[in-house]
Amino acid sequence: MKNILVTGGNGQLATCLKEVSEEQGDLNFLFVSSKQLDITDYNAVNDFFKKNDISYCINCAAYTAVDKAETDIEAATKVNVVGARNLSKVCSLFNTILIHISTDFVFDGEKTSLYSEEDKETPICVYGQTKLKGEIAIAESWEKHIIIRTSWLYSEYGNNFLKTMLRLGAERDSLGVVADQIGTPTYAVDLVEVIIAVINMKEPEFGVFHYSNEGVASWYDFAEAIFDISKTKVELSPIRTEAYPTPAKRPTFSVMDKSKIKLSLGIKIPYWRESLRECILTIKSF
Repeated sequence: MKNILVTGGNGQLATCLKEVSEEQGDLNFLFVSSKQLDITDYNAVNDFFKKNDISYCINCAAYTAVDKAETDIEAATKVNVVGARNLSKVCSLFNTILIHISTDFVFDGEKTSLYSEEDKETPICVYGQTKLKGEIAIAESWEKHIIIRTSWLYSEYGNNFLKTMLRLGAERDSLGVVADQIGTPTYAVDLVEVIIAVINMKEPEFGVFHYSNEGVASWYDFAEAIFDISKTKVELSPIRTEAYPTPAKRPTFSVMDKSKIKLSLGIKIPYWRESLRECILTIKSF
């Protein structure tokens, strides 16, 4: 039986992984929160690996408060860079395969066609910069790594755009949502299934991969679909980015090319609206 370490054990992706992991009888998942394992402490990580025979490490731990990171650079760097480097170095010592979750925010959004894994990374906010530095630290430390960049992650758990819209839709009669930032919503459960597929590969393919659901949307499109599927009556208005200023700059276009991961795993990726419907139906069943 393979032992799979999952950091960021209380986050939305790890929570979705817990749900799916119950069906994986031959895989033993060890979920750890930051209190149980501080990945920014190299000795703590090394000691944990000494005590546990870890085949795969899935790094779901991340500093994801995009706007707060602009002034909290030290904290974002500790988790996203130092933590990633520590895990990678220790994985190299114990011959553990590292699966690291990254972001579309490593790109500046100036491109108007799909971003591939070969495109130059030019992040425009602290969050994106620290995530890119984390990727680089991993690549420099250990060859057996799989970096999966994803975008606009949501699920039934934690804090995310879907949950926020459902809450605001219940509280307000009208909303304005940014319509000039383009990307792809990604259902965390779909990403989890991809991670499981990676672990179950007979011959792992290492490197950087892009994964999101299929299709393209603005935040306005995403919100409209949420209210439509959930049958929430809200007067929704499209607004420009400058009408809703934030401390951190976001990419205006960050739709990623998933050809590489589809070919590697032989998978068909669900369309974003279909997965959104599935998630909302699950929330309503709670």
